[in-house]
Amino acid sequence: MTEPASSESRSFVQGINLSAAISLVVGSMIGSGIFIVSADIGRQTGAPGLLLLVWIITALITVMGALSQTEMAAMYPKAGGQYVFLREGLGPLWGFLYGWTLLLVIQTGTIAAVAVAFARFLGVLWPAISPDVFLHLGSIPAPGDFLFSLIGRGPETTTMIELGLSPQRLVGIITVVILTWINVRGVREAAWIQTVLTAVKVIAIGGLILLGLTIGRNAQAASANFGGLFEGVDWSLALLPVIGAAMVGSLFSSDAWNNVTFAAAEVQNPRRNLPLAMVLGTSIVGLIYVLTNVAYLNVLSFQEIQTAAQDRVGTAAAHVIFGAAGRTMMAGFIMISTFGCNNGLILAGARVSYAMANDGLFFKSVGKVDPVTRTPKAALWVQCLWTSVLALSGTYGQLLDYVIFAAVLFYFLTAIALFRLRATRPDVERPVKALGYPVLPALYCVLTLGILIVLLVKKPLFTWPGLIIVALGIPVYFIWRNIAAKSGAGEAPGV
Repeated sequence: MTEPASSESRSFVQGINLSAAISLVVGSMIGSGIFIVSADIGRQTGAPGLLLLVWIITALITVMGALSQTEMAAMYPKAGGQYVFLREGLGPLWGFLYGWTLLLVIQTGTIAAVAVAFARFLGVLWPAISPDVFLHLGSIPAPGDFLFSLIGRGPETTTMIELGLSPQRLVGIITVVILTWINVRGVREAAWIQTVLTAVKVIAIGGLILLGLTIGRNAQAASANFGGLFEGVDWSLALLPVIGAAMVGSLFSSDAWNNVTFAAAEVQNPRRNLPLAMVLGTSIVGLIYVLTNVAYLNVLSFQEIQTAAQDRVGTAAAHVIFGAAGRTMMAGFIMISTFGCNNGLILAGARVSYAMANDGLFFKSVGKVDPVTRTPKAALWVQCLWTSVLALSGTYGQLLDYVIFAAVLFYFLTAIALFRLRATRPDVERPVKALGYPVLPALYCVLTLGILIVLLVKKPLFTWPGLIIVALGIPVYFIWRNIAAKSGAGEAPGV
């Protein structure tokens, strides 16, 4: 039976088929993290087996998160995705706080970080693309140090963030502008590019895994790693916070799987394809990530993983497999990976701002679809502008640390929204029901809550500023709502 077309689906072009939707999930998840964060995870856990365990647990939690959202994705296949789920399940304030944090730093900060990562690896091939700042614009205190200094708990010296332009930052901004322009032109073009780049990166990382397990295998390193997987591990409750804290990198490397729900109005047959794309996409990436780390342990000694130069474990493994050419090959591969990752992030992120504007919680122009390209043109350029501002900061990566807690918090709250919708709207049509309800969603809530508690205790310098960023959205919500009420019910302020 053909689904009735909503006014939203008639405004957008449903140019994302199932394969493109899966590519959006996979491509948005795989960026540069898998090639870097294993070094820090290895240092924190201290054992090869715990390194693998962290990635396995992360994969399971991510798939469980996707399963917990499939029901809501089929219920509300609208632009905005998780924003809509929180709005419908917990109320408009919670939806706004998610959209606020996403626009302020989660999505835009990630795009900026990935864009400069692209430029950093371009610098491997073209040394002139350096991190040296040639145009200084001033300095600001790091948010975490500044906020904690206000209550007398900050470090003795405040870390300053230098604002300015370097060749790397400039190239990063240029790539964001180019990808935004592509996405403005039409969702079909952007979806096609996403599918092609995702296919290339999956094939390339599959090749790295295969070679790492076969001809590139270092028998001595593999024997030591797999022969002493859990050597020296203290199997007590004290291990839980260690694993929880070590999961920060793997969780962020596995994030953005929900981005496909942001573009739900442009997905063909969304009630079927959205749940399939989320579950298949997260399962594929989880398997790839675990196998990639198995390959690392086959090629490198555990100490080499822990001490890889600039944490570039992927480059170190490629050097062992391919020799001197491995460094260049890995740089090119990561450039493709990061470029494709950002295409998906840019495509999806703007749809949340669009949805907020249509709820009267952002500028009216951002909630419009261009009549020619049928894309949220203004939302895309607003996202591009703020991303470029964040890219002027050399250490904006700290901003991502500050919202680790917030990102996991919103996943937890979205799972809670599933339970509340079951209670408050039992008669709403549910084309797909959450697998294993209520056990699996409840287990997901317990696990994410456990991670939240560990982060609060182990990394307060990052978690509390993240909470403050979220909390700052509360007065902003009421200001926007008041302005919208004065300008007309449900209307956003005009710009």
